[in-house]
Order: sequence, then structure tokens, then C-alpha cells
Amino acid sequence: MAKPVADTQSHENAAGFVTDENPIAGFSHLHDSGTGGQPSMGNFPLFVHPGCPDDDFAKCAYSVMHRPTNRVPDSVFAAPGYFRINLTNTVQAEMTATAHAALYRFGFSGNATVDVYTTDLDPPLHGVPYSPLVLVDLVDLMNSRSAGSMRVDPATGRVVGHGRYLPSFGAGTYRAFFCADFRGAAIRRTGTFVSNNATEEPKSLDGVGPGFHVPTGSAGVWLQFAPPANNSLLARVGVSFVSVDRACENAEREIGDWHFERVESDARKAWRRKLAAVEVDATGVSEELQTTFWSGLYRTMLSPQNYTGENPLWNSSEPYYDSFYCIWDSFRAQHPLLTIIDPAAQTEMVRALIDIYRHEGKLPDCRMSFCKGFTQGGSNADVVIADAFIKNLTEGVDWDAAYEAVVSDAEVEPKNWGVEGRGNLVSWHNVGYIPWDDTDKNGTGPASRSISRGVEYAYDDYCISLLAAGLNRTADAIKYHRRGANWRNYWNPDQRDTYKDRTGAVRQTAFQGFLQPRLLNGTFHYQAPRACSPVQDMHSCYFDTGLDTYEGSPWLYSFYAPHDMATLVRLMGGPAAFAERLRFFHTSGIAYMGNEQAFLPVFQFHYAARPALSSFFTHAYIPRLFNASAGGIPGNDDCAMGAFSAFAMMGFFPVAGQDVYLLTAPFFPEVRLRARADGRWAVIRVVSGFDPEQGRRIYIQRARLNGKIYTRNWITHEFFAKGGLLELWVGEEEGEWGTAEGDLPPSYYPDGWDKHGPEGEDEV
Repeated sequence: MAKPVADTQSHENAAGFVTDENPIAGFSHLHDSGTGGQPSMGNFPLFVHPGCPDDDFAKCAYSVMHRPTNRVPDSVFAAPGYFRINLTNTVQAEMTATAHAALYRFGFSGNATVDVYTTDLDPPLHGVPYSPLVLVDLVDLMNSRSAGSMRVDPATGRVVGHGRYLPSFGAGTYRAFFCADFRGAAIRRTGTFVSNNATEEPKSLDGVGPGFHVPTGSAGVWLQFAPPANNSLLARVGVSFVSVDRACENAEREIGDWHFERVESDARKAWRRKLAAVEVDATGVSEELQTTFWSGLYRTMLSPQNYTGENPLWNSSEPYYDSFYCIWDSFRAQHPLLTIIDPAAQTEMVRALIDIYRHEGKLPDCRMSFCKGFTQGGSNADVVIADAFIKNLTEGVDWDAAYEAVVSDAEVEPKNWGVEGRGNLVSWHNVGYIPWDDTDKNGTGPASRSISRGVEYAYDDYCISLLAAGLNRTADAIKYHRRGANWRNYWNPDQRDTYKDRTGAVRQTAFQGFLQPRLLNGTFHYQAPRACSPVQDMHSCYFDTGLDTYEGSPWLYSFYAPHDMATLVRLMGGPAAFAERLRFFHTSGIAYMGNEQAFLPVFQFHYAARPALSSFFTHAYIPRLFNASAGGIPGNDDCAMGAFSAFAMMGFFPVAGQDVYLLTAPFFPEVRLRARADGRWAVIRVVSGFDPEQGRRIYIQRARLNGKIYTRNWITHEFFAKGGLLELWVGEEEGEWGTAEGDLPPSYYPDGWDKHGPEGEDEV
């Protein structure tokens, strides 16, 4: 839960720190990782001055608008469980963490006076007396505080407080609490500040209002210390969402010894234990590719966050996880990766989702800071739950409650489907699509995204059918399997790919047939197939805009039928035409890898008997877009970008919600995975032809599984659950491996289906 880092005054500082040249505004303890939208949390930041001009505390900068200070170039160092940065005011800040507390170590030059440089816009301060001042601010990254209080004990230096804040992509408010202690120097003075005005009295602030009362949002307490004996000052901050007392208990229990090196070592060991589920032979592989791989795995495990025991909303014996940010982003890659490398945590997340349903009445599609997040697409927790079921993550899971939850998504429209569940269910049930001009008044939500919500509802229903079948609910399995075919109702076979070139002339490619919005009367409405792509109106399709796809184009969403790919390939003209269309998508600029819906299309060449092309584009995107540079993540991470690169580099990718992993050539000569300490390793080994440069020998020529010839271009979860050896031979040319009809991934809708469902129940 505790994630301390430096917060930068940057445009997209959603996780606090950004690698750019913007100044540092503070060091805070609660963060979410890689999210989009408004920045999240960043509550109760500390800021440290080496001293104040003329030794006058009132002359230090306090507000978040005035205190930001430049970082020393190239001074940042980050590792799992540790972060360090030097500021141009001569302060070095180091930080590490336990589960619910942060420990900071602030280092000083030790000179009697220092020259302080803040930002390039501010004149330097010369001869500032050495007497560190630490302030603690009630502000958060979004400046969303609506209430709060803070007090300092002038004898002990303990600072406690709380505030009420907004979630960054949701509805409601949350409360957070902290407890800070300091060690290493005698306290000279203490006081409070509001905005940039500091006083020694009072020692507490209560009910400090936002807005015009505190124009910058900043308000809090300050402590000034005598020069530390070893020029180092420790700050320990416990955090909680329950109470100040709980925050203090967390700090005292987890960092009672104040031993920075011990805390850092424990954090590093904890990360090593988590990452030990994966081993690679990196012989010949560049350091940059290794860094890309391991940092991707690391980021995959940053969220959702384990807040078990810190839930103020209800009492439960079930685990509680938060920061599902958002399941629309994470269900496609992150949760399937955790299913393999951390099944215990993934199982707890599934249990937490079910418990949220018990107490909130609906599964979340997005949830952060104990608040309901906005629903971006379908009810994709349905996919996460079904994925866990078919991959046997069952420990402690109440499958009856799980089934009740997903059926609620499919059948019961909530009052506000903008934050949970699904909308337009009357039409979805009766006509099999979401009409562009629907008159459904059973609930409210943004009247947008009819295509993207529709294809996701269809896949969600298909996944519910798997759960129903596994729980012996045959009639339901048939019903939801039929609804899974509803995506076809958006297919307009006559829609052409028309666009304007740079001169404004209307052009048209040979590609015909795209998903399009439909009206209540059954006719098609129009959305430009390239709209909301990098080549046309990129930023026009969001949660509350009027178009019919979300953060992607009809071109992109026309590939989304992962359960019915045989039909999609047929509709697009057969395997050769499908492969050509998909290749064009990846080479024309229409594809954008910064959003998760583009992940699976990298690998969907498998369904057209061209697995080599999936391998080609995997190796094209890595390392071109996924690499170890500061810009080496093509979009907001949400813990999913790292999952994509990790999967791709290991040589397989999941079709989330199905027991299917699509195989490509790995980036290492050998990859070993073991989810449980007592389990066997699942080993993927390149026996012959491995190319450490990843430039030429990137195509699987033949394979052998546990000593037997293996021709399918996909594999099931049994390989990872039970262990085994998959041997690959790779080469420079596209071969015949995985191209026979019987070697293609399954498609679950046989010939003879129309929009009304199967011809016979036995086909389910």
C-alpha cells in the first residue's frame, strides 16, 4: 500500500514521478501506478529545506506552488523497494517502504551555510543557515482535498492528520490518514502553515477548507531541526485508510527499528521472491532487452494494491484489493500473467471482486481509492472471473456468489451504468445490439461507445457461458453462448475504408466490411472506420464523447471477436485477406500500441494460419516501442504495458477468458516459469537457431512438447500449471509450423450459426 516516491510538477504525473526536467514538489507515500486521467493520490507530501533565509522559518517556501525545486541532473536512481534523488537545494532524498509505511532518509551537505538553487526561474539564495525544515502538506496530486486536519506534537515531533479526497477516475470521495515521526536531530521549532504563510501557533489545523480559503490547496505543519549530528534525518510515515491510530500502529509495527538498510533489504527480498516465479537464460541478450523484460514484470505487480485490513467500508474476512485501474485495461494481459506467475494473489483479487459485489451490488469495471470508477467498456470483471475458473484458481472462491455476480452484470441494468454493470440491456436482450438511438431509460450513463461496449458485452456473455457450463447450468450456458454471437450484429459488410489524404482528397482502400453503429430500425449509422486512430481524430473517443468506439477506431474493434475468430476471418474474406488486412492495420499508422485493445491483434495472425507474422510484429514492436528508454512505454502503463512486453518476450500471449495461449518465438534462449514453489517448471527452450539480435531468426520452424512433435500454434494452461518442456526450432523464413487447419486456435461458434444462435443445443 505504501509507495513513496518524489512527486514532480509535470503534466502527466499520475504515479507521482515523471522522468523529465520538471521540478520536485514533494515526497508522498500513496500512489497508483501508470494510470491515465487525473493524477491519483499523492497525499500528505513531505518537503525538505536545508534551512530558511536568515534562519527565519517564515521565509521558507511552503505552498505547492512556491516550493518546487529542480532535481540534480542524472541523480535519480530507482530499484524495487528503493528510490533516490538529489535536489538543487543540496538535499538528497532516499526512500524505501514496507507494506503500510514509508521510510525516508534526507541527507544534507553539513556546511554551516548553503547556497540554495530552486528552479531556473528563481534567483539562488546564498548563505542560507543550515537548519533543516520539514513541512507536511494536506494536499494531494490532484489538489482535490475537501476537508482535513493536521497537528504536530512540539515535544515529540509526531505529526498526524487526515483528509478527504476525490478519486482520479471515478465517483465519490475517500479519506486517508497518516502518522509521521522524525529521528536524527533535535527539534527547534514547530508550527503550521496555510498556503505560503507559516506561523508557530497554532500547532494544529482543523477543517481547513479548499478553494478560495486555501488557493493553492496547501496547508499543514512544519518542523525545524537543529543540524543533524550525522547530516542525516529520518522520517517514518505510516499510512491508513481507517484511522490515524491505525496509521501509527502500521508504522510502529513495520518500522519499529528505524533501520533504513533493513527495510530496504526486506523490500528487495520480497520483490525477489515475487519475481522468482520466472527465470531466463539471457545468454547473448542485450542489457536493454533484459531491463525491458524485468521492469515489465515488476510493473505488472504494482497494482491492484492489497488493502486487506484497511477497508473502511465494510467488515469482511475476504481479501480486499483496490486500484483495479481499470479492468478494461488489465483483463487482457495483466490478470492472465498474474494467473501464471502469482496465482495466490490473482485468486485473492478474484475473491475481492466477488466481495465487492456482495457489498456494493455490482462487480467493478474500475475501482480506485474505495470508490466506483467509470466503466470504460463492458463488464470485464466477468472475463477475469471466468478466466480464473477455467484455469483452476479455486482456493477460497465462492463460485455460487461469483456466478450470481456475473449474471447480475448480464441481466440487471443498474441505475448508473456509467460506474458499474451494463447499460441498454433491454435492447441487448431483444435485438442483440446497442442501438445508436436507443431509448432505454432503465438506467443512465454516457450514450456513447455502442460498438465497443457491444463487442465487449458479447465476449463477456461468452465468458459467462463458460462459467455456466462449468457449474452445470446448461440452459444458461446456451443462452449466454448465443448472446456471445451478438457482435456480428454490428458487422456492416458494405462499409468501405474511406479516408482523406494529406491534400484533403477522399481515398479508399480495397478493404470492405467493418463494425458500424446501428439504429433501432436495424439500419446502420456511420462512423468513419479510421476515426479515433492515430491517423484520424485520435483523441475524439473517450468515456463521455459521442462516438461509438472507446479509445480506438472501428478498424481496431473490427478485430475483436476472440471467441468467434473463424467467423471473423470468413467475413473479412478468408485467411489470406484477413492476414493482409491485419498486416495493413499494423503498418498503416492506424494501430496504436499505447492502448490495450491493440495487444491481441498483434497475435491474431495465428487464426489465419500465419503465426510467423505474429512473431514478426512482436519483434517489430519490441524494442521499437517497448524498450528501456524514458519513453519506452507507448502509453499509460496501468500495469498492462509491462504484461504485454513480458508475455511477448517469453514467447506466448493469452486470449483472456479462454484456455488459449498463442505461441511466438521468445526473446531468450530459455524461459522458465513456476507459479508454485512445490510445482514443476514450465520451460520454453529454443533448441536451435536462437538469434540474440532478434533481427532474423524469429520464426518457429518446428516444436516438441515433452518430447513429442507439437504442431499447434497455441498451448493450454496445463503446461504452466503442471510444468513441462516446450522445445522450439527457429529460423529466418516463415515455415509450415502451426499453419494446418487443425493447428489453429479454437473458435467456439461452428458453421451454421446466425444471429439467433446455434441450430442445436448440442453444439454448445
